[in-house]
Amino acid sequence: MAHLLNTSFIPGSRTLARNPTTPVLISGRRSRSQVQAKIREIFMPALSSTMTEGKIVSWVKSEGDKLSKGESVVVVESDKADMDVETFYDGYLASIMVEEGGVAPVGSAIALLAETEDEIAEAKAKATSSSSSPPPQETKIPENAAPAAAPKAAAAAAPVVSSSTHPASEGGKRIVASPYAKKLAKELKVELGAVVGTGPMGRIVAKDVEAFAAAQAQAPAATSPPVPAAAAAGIELGTVVPFTTMQGAVSRNMIESLSVPTFRVGYTITTNALDALYKKIKSKGVTMTALLAKATALALVQHPVVNSGCRDGKSFTYNSSINVAVAVAIDGGLITPVLQDADKVDIYTLSRKWKELVDKARAKQLQPHEYNTGTFTLSNLGMFGVDRFDAILPPGTGAIMAVGASQPTVVASKDGRIGMKNQMQVNVTADHRVIYGADLASFLQTLAKIIEDPKDLTF
Repeated sequence: MAHLLNTSFIPGSRTLARNPTTPVLISGRRSRSQVQAKIREIFMPALSSTMTEGKIVSWVKSEGDKLSKGESVVVVESDKADMDVETFYDGYLASIMVEEGGVAPVGSAIALLAETEDEIAEAKAKATSSSSSPPPQETKIPENAAPAAAPKAAAAAAPVVSSSTHPASEGGKRIVASPYAKKLAKELKVELGAVVGTGPMGRIVAKDVEAFAAAQAQAPAATSPPVPAAAAAGIELGTVVPFTTMQGAVSRNMIESLSVPTFRVGYTITTNALDALYKKIKSKGVTMTALLAKATALALVQHPVVNSGCRDGKSFTYNSSINVAVAVAIDGGLITPVLQDADKVDIYTLSRKWKELVDKARAKQLQPHEYNTGTFTLSNLGMFGVDRFDAILPPGTGAIMAVGASQPTVVASKDGRIGMKNQMQVNVTADHRVIYGADLASFLQTLAKIIEDPKDLTF
């Protein structure tokens, strides 16, 4: 659901005071003189509880365009996702104050909205003469740098260099495309500048990219000279790259986590039965991530303290829901889509939901409740052959579990015989203010029993 743009009247040349962190509509607080005003400021909205600033991905509308209430005006990149933002008023987009690629604090003006065409010139003059706040700084990065491809699934991602020219722009010419169209263009290696948009006001939509890619596939492929490895990776060595909005959010969370006293407990789990179950139901769309999340959720039912969280250092909360967040690496950062009520949802629905969340995460289209409601976190690097690692505890949660690869291991049975079993290492990092060693040990014993006898996972 797109968010509504927060706007307020501008009485004369004065700018209204506003709360920079809360995107509330000002209309309920207007004075009589404010009602007579015809020009409104459009503010940078707060798209999540942790968002302090936003980046303009693209303007869906251009200066002078007529706007209707509920119509998408701009795409904003928050600390976790790209979101279409709608206007709450009818009018005309008089002046764009923060261009594509620009960054502005939450609550600051990014554009002016005129009620009628007659006020457009006045609004432009106000935007030009406005000096109430310094202009938002644009993040500039070398033009020949491009985003590096992220692995399909991982618990962490290296910083990624991005281009100073926005993906929806070509040589400074504004090209407006939907976030999903941009994602498709990147996947299909389509140059957005060559695509003709059929959406509102010429906006490029997904079907335009698909049609263009199909036409390209039918044309004879042109040979191109080999590209140096560094250029292909989109990395210019020796450059200093500022954090993206998402990387900045990850950095703040990691620093905050340093103030939490944590400890770690490891455990070895035999996975032969789980591997056999996975092979049996994989064809029905079940993923290993969903199986691990389901097993974890069922174990948390029996150990609610491991599903608790502490925010203020003075108390902790026994969470009423078991929402398993799973770390996913995406271009430019890391996000944790949440499988809500994982203990109550069947494994087939859980797998479908997980695939949907991953697709939305890679397209940067997750809604806040889909990534900030986790009560326990999984981080899995097993698909890369990593046998063990430690994960950093996300602020506000009680524990995070790092999952390594399942590998054939020579083991001795209780009767002294030698055999082969598939085993994986899991390491749990926990908040020691709330969770103690015995709590984690008991939780891991329960988890091991569920994984080693996974009959309950398919119910």
